[in-house]
Parts: sequence; C-alpha cells; structure tokens
Amino acid sequence: MKVYLAGPMRGIPEFNFPAFFAAAKQLREKGYEVFSPAERDNERHGADIHRGNATGDEHQAAAQHGFSLREALRDDTHYICMEAEGIVMLPGWENSKGAVAERALAIALGLSVLEYSKLDDGKTYG
Repeated sequence: MKVYLAGPMRGIPEFNFPAFFAAAKQLREKGYEVFSPAERDNERHGADIHRGNATGDEHQAAAQHGFSLREALRDDTHYICMEAEGIVMLPGWENSKGAVAERALAIALGLSVLEYSKLDDGKTYG
C-alpha cells in the first residue's frame, strides 16, 4: 500500500524529522511504500534541513536552505491526490495545521486513514 506519512513538524525540534525517519523505516519493513515529507524536504534541498533547527522554525529553514512551505505543501498534496492509497498519522497530528489538512484531503478522497500508534491492530480510522 502506498501511504503518505503525516504528523507535526513546525515548532518541534528538528521539525520532528527523527520521528518521521523512524516511522518511515518501520512502515517500509512492514511492506508499505512510504512518502515521507521529511525525506522529501531533505532531498529537495540537498541537505539535512532539520539539523541545528532546535525549534523547528520554518523561517530559519527558508533562510538557510531555501525552504518554501508553499512548495512543500504542493508536493505533499500532489502525492496524496495522485499516488497515495492511504495516510498514516503520527502522534500529535491533531495539533498540526498541515497534518489536519492532509488528513481532511485524504478523507475527501476516500483514502484509508491509519493511526501509526494503532497499526498493529489492523483497523483503519477516519
């Protein structure tokens, strides 16, 4: 199953990238094809844009690496609309404007919505 990994980033140390990296690794080990916005951001900018960003400040990432929230959300929503079969929600997604919007888009498209913390129970949510 092709899944988009959603969760809180802005305002969290290192944009919460370590949690995204760990979840993507675990999901791939379970056989999922994963689109991780953390990996995509690093690939797009050719650098680990999370390193040294202690507060997850998008303005710091923009100044240091050319990060653009509009471009990031464009890429994320494009994948959700055109590729994803489901979305996996990381803990704390409820407090993220971006993850809430990504979940709403997935629901509108009829995609599976999975809670990362509940993946082993085999249920979908949303």
